Order: sequence, then C-alpha cells, then structure tokens
Amino acid sequence: MNLVIAEKPSVAQSIASVIGATNRKDGYMEGSGYLVSWCVGHLVELAPADAYNEKYAKWTYHDLPILPATWQYAVANGKDKQLKILRELMSRFDVDTVTAATDAGREGELIFRLVYNHCNCKKPIKRLWISSMEESAIEEGFENLKDGAEYELLYQSALCRSQADWIVGINATRLFSVLYHQTLNVGRVVSPTLAMLVERESAISSFVPKPFYTVQLDCNGFVLSGERLSDKAAAEALCKACDGQSVTIESVESKEKTEKPPKLYDLTTLQREANRMFGFTAQQTLDYTQSLYEKKLVTYPRTDSRFLTTDMVESTPAVVKTAAKIFSFGNTLELSINMEQVTNNSKVSDHHAIIPTMTVSRSKLAELPAGERDILSLIALRLICAVGKSCVYGETVITADCGNNSFSAKGRMVLDEGFKAAEWLFRSTLKEKPERETGDSVKTAALPSINQGKVFSSAKVAIKEGKTTPPKHFTEDTLLSAMETAGIEDMPEDVERKGIGTPATRAGILEKLIKTELAERKGDKKTQHLLPTHKGVSLITILPEAIQSPQLTAEWEEKLKHIERGELSADAFMQGITDMTDTLVKTYEVVKGGNVLFPSHREAIGICPRCGGNVVENKKGFACENRDCGFALWKENKFFTAKKKALTRAVATELLKSGKVKLTGCFSEKTGKTYDAIVLLDDTGGKYVNFKMDFLQKKWGKK
Repeated sequence: MNLVIAEKPSVAQSIASVIGATNRKDGYMEGSGYLVSWCVGHLVELAPADAYNEKYAKWTYHDLPILPATWQYAVANGKDKQLKILRELMSRFDVDTVTAATDAGREGELIFRLVYNHCNCKKPIKRLWISSMEESAIEEGFENLKDGAEYELLYQSALCRSQADWIVGINATRLFSVLYHQTLNVGRVVSPTLAMLVERESAISSFVPKPFYTVQLDCNGFVLSGERLSDKAAAEALCKACDGQSVTIESVESKEKTEKPPKLYDLTTLQREANRMFGFTAQQTLDYTQSLYEKKLVTYPRTDSRFLTTDMVESTPAVVKTAAKIFSFGNTLELSINMEQVTNNSKVSDHHAIIPTMTVSRSKLAELPAGERDILSLIALRLICAVGKSCVYGETVITADCGNNSFSAKGRMVLDEGFKAAEWLFRSTLKEKPERETGDSVKTAALPSINQGKVFSSAKVAIKEGKTTPPKHFTEDTLLSAMETAGIEDMPEDVERKGIGTPATRAGILEKLIKTELAERKGDKKTQHLLPTHKGVSLITILPEAIQSPQLTAEWEEKLKHIERGELSADAFMQGITDMTDTLVKTYEVVKGGNVLFPSHREAIGICPRCGGNVVENKKGFACENRDCGFALWKENKFFTAKKKALTRAVATELLKSGKVKLTGCFSEKTGKTYDAIVLLDDTGGKYVNFKMDFLQKKWGKK
C-alpha cells in the first residue's frame, strides 16, 4: 500500500480521483492500492523558545543568545487530529511506501519531511514531482515517482532556512525589544527589505531638484533639440545665437531595429506585472495563481524560471493556440509560434515558467473570480507574446546645424508589430490603461520625411526648462525588482542573481512588514506605494549593518542554494548564522538617545517584569506593549474578584513597581469574613500571571 501525503485537502482530492482512491474515510481516501491524505499546510513547526527552558517565556537580555543544541518541534495549533491520522496511516502494517505529494518545492519538501520525521516513520519515501495538476501530469508523475533520497539536499536547504530565521528572529527581536522597551520585529530577510524602503525614502527627502535647460528649434512643426544645459545663461546665449539663423539638415540616419519578445513569467515577474496592470499586491497575485494551479488552469506558480524544457516543445503549441483562441479578443491576431526562444533546459531547475494548461479549453472561465481571470489573462497573454515574432521598427535620427551649433531629433515608426499586436490588443480592452503603455518607446511618434541638406530659413527658438526629479517611492512592483537584485541597480539580465528571499517567500515578507507596522501602503487602489513608518525608520536607524544589509542577506540566500546543490554543508551554514547572532548579542551597544526614537502613544503605568517593555492600560487590563511578550494583568482577574477586590490602576502600578501591594478588607469565601493581606506578584512566564498571599499579623476582621 502506498500512502500519498499532499499539502492540502483539495490537492489530495485531485490526486485521489486520478489514481483511484475514491473511498472516503476520516481524514484520508483509499482505493486501488493507495491511501491519500494531507497536511493542511504546516502541521509540525519549530518549537517556541520556552520549549527549551521555561525561563525563556520571559524576555531578558541575560538569556541571549538562545541557540538550541538540539532542535525541538511542536504541532501547529488546532492540527493535532490530522497529525494523529497521518501517524496512524504511516504505522499501518500494509503501508510499505510513503509518497511525498506536497508542493514540489523547498517549502513543500519541508512540510512533508517534518511530519514524516515527527511521526518517526522509517518507511521508504517516494517523491511526486509535477508542475501541473492536470490529470495527465498526475498520471505521468505517478508513473515516474522519484526516490525520496534525491530531495534530501532540498530538505536540508529548507530546514536551514527555517532554523536560521528562527535563530535570527528570536534573538534579534528579543535583543532590540528589550533594549529599546518596545516590540521591534527583526528578521533575517524582513529587516534588509525594510532597509531598502528606508534608504529610498531618505533619498527622496534629501533630494534637491536641479534645473536644466534645452534650446529647441521649431521648423514648421518639426522640433529639433540641443543638448541639455545646467547653466541658464548658456542656454540664453545659445538661444540668442540661433535667433534668426537658418537651420541646415546635416544628416538623416535610419536604422531598422527589433525588440525581442518578453520571457515567460516566473512568480516574481508575474507579481510585478499584476501590480503594474491591476494594482494587485504580491500576496494577492500568489493567492490567485495558487488557486488557478489547484483548479488545473496554470502550471506550478512558485517557480524562479522563465523558460520551458525541450520535452515541452511538441505539446506547448497546442496550449498557445488554445490561449490565443480564448484571449486574443477576436480573429484579428496573426499567431506565430517559435518554441526555440522560450526553451532552455539549463535555465530550469525545479520547475519551468508559469503557463496555462490545456484545461482552460474545457473550463467556464467566466465563472472564475475577477482576480483569477485577470491573472489567467496575463499568463495566457505572456505565453502568446513570448513565442511570437519580434517587433520591428524603424528609428530615424536627424542632426542639424544652426549657427555652428548642433541640434537633433529622434523618431520611431513600427514596421511589424510582432508580439506587440497581442499586447496592445489586450491593453485596449482594459478600463484603465496602464502607465506603461503611454511610455512605450516603440510607440514614439515618427519623424516627417526630410532630406539631408534641406534648409529651414528661419526657425522659432525657445528654451524649454525642466527640473531633475527625485527617485520614486517603491511600489510592490519596483520593490520586488529590488529584492531580486538585493538593491543593486542595472544588474544585467542574464547574470545569476543574488536576491533577498525567493519567489515563494517575497510576498510573505512584504505582508509581514505591513502586519508589524514597520511599513504601510499609501495611495489609490491602482497605484499604492510602500512606505516605512516612523517605527520602521527608527528600527533601521538602530540596527547594525549585519542585520539590515541587503547584500549580506543575499549572500546568505545564495548559500542556501549551494546547500541545495551539495556545494555547502548545512552545518557550515548554520555555524555562520550562529556566529553572527552570537556576535550581535555580545557586541551590540544601545544607540545614544535611541529610546527617543520609539515614543509610546500611551502612558505607561510601569515596566514589564518579563521583557522590560512599557505596561499600558486598555479596556480589559494592563498589558505589555510588546505584543509578543504576553504579560498582562486582567481587570476581571478571578484571584481579585473572589476576594471582592478590584485590580485597579493603582493596584497594578504598585505591583509593577515593588512586586507587591497591600489590600485591606479581602473577603474570605470559606469563612465569610474579611482580612488584610499583602498580594505578591508571582509571575512564572506562563499564559497567565499568578499571585501569592502574605498574611499580615492581624488577619481577620469582622464581616
């Protein structure tokens, strides 16, 4: 019996229907020699810090760094039942093979292996590695199951990524939160991303616009421009020198140029395009594409490749024709298919580029949610364009002389639209035309027909004044691009990129910045900018270079790839992370005046005994501002209400100040009498704060 474990119930259902496991049970399906179950995402996770020692429930500087010698794991909240089902299935005597059918990538491999190891399973592992949820792909995948050992390095890479994020996140977050008395979420990947946002806003705020001047000659509607000048007096002198002079055309050069079709989408380029075209966030695009994948309409989304493999050359043209039939908006499109320009085995590692599947021809696309339809349209359009012809255009450059001064004009004219025909057809159907269309260089106006030697007797001379512009605020499109290159601009297209995060994780990084209030989205629905908050700027101000450097983080990401390829040991990688964290804790010094960078908007009533943060009052009680700390004194506390006393602001303040408070007239449920006592704060770092009683000499009073 082969036990197949998918990542989600919906995927398990699709697999089960193909391989004949149609008999539904509690938490799994059975049939045709297969058991098919699922993980519901991460079932097993790295355990929290207090699992290693109860004292870690409190955040203290002296406990840092926390560096587990042996890693411990815990079951994700609310998922015990499904893990129990998987454990029982793995233990069945008739199960001789366990097949990993989680998503075919780093994270999917980790999800499966953690469950497999947690259940102490020793049975042989097979791997289902597919790039499409179509029935034919699933069938072919099961006919060619891989040996699980082939993916051991992928698992090691995933495990290192997870453990490294735990070490840096736990230690750095606690370190800076304790030192600056406020929750400051710090991460191996999220902090360098925030640093790029802060650096960009700093460049914008410090930018000083500089004027420039261009002298232009208007020859009966045909405009020639001189060089851009920074000196206004020089521009005025040039203008005066040309006034009333004739203009002679010295040269007319025309060249035929081509613009090659775009490459297919990987996840990041799809997210960028969807942000430009529709204003979708990276997470929205990932969610829409994942849903389309599970509906068998597109191939695997979490890919970093923009090419197909040679074994797809014969089958893909039919997909192109299907996509064109559905998305070409009539019969006006002349279809061209050149598979050679989208095929490159060396550029495909785990998964090929994202393309539609043949299932789109049998689906009711009108019934898809609007966001999914938009994403499917982009993917189909990109496939049509990528296999299409180059766009051919003529470029003409005209130079002229006026009073021994040089002027020029440039124009373009499309000779063969090629792939642009499909692109422009699609854009013409959109209610809101994207900005990219108006700036399309190929659509620059053509120049009038002018011969060399032509003389214009008198041209109108004018000075066009402009100003240099600051860098633009990051959008999700441009920030994703910066993450791909670790902030290095003008990186050549064909070099191997050392970026921040992976296509699969970047959306989550951006969402974490928003959730932790280190960044915010501002703008309208179509164009939203990502801006650092005051807290985000302050955090980068006090973080050392090792934590916030995009380039250093990109190097760590590159090392994870080396582990996956067997070029670096997991132990060596983790030792580097451990050493960096240990050095950070031992050498970091609080920035002078740094505390003023993180002002609290609420009045503190005391200092948190767990993490040193501020304790503030809310409707239900008095809680630490550090949300991850968990310390709270609840107003409706049973310890106090049973004694008919209230945990007031004054009581809470005294408890935080001295660890004890005197209460008079406490009610005894046992005797019905009252007494005076000292209440001691007895916090052990658990979910709830405990209290103890220290009775005074005169214990009892009258009822």
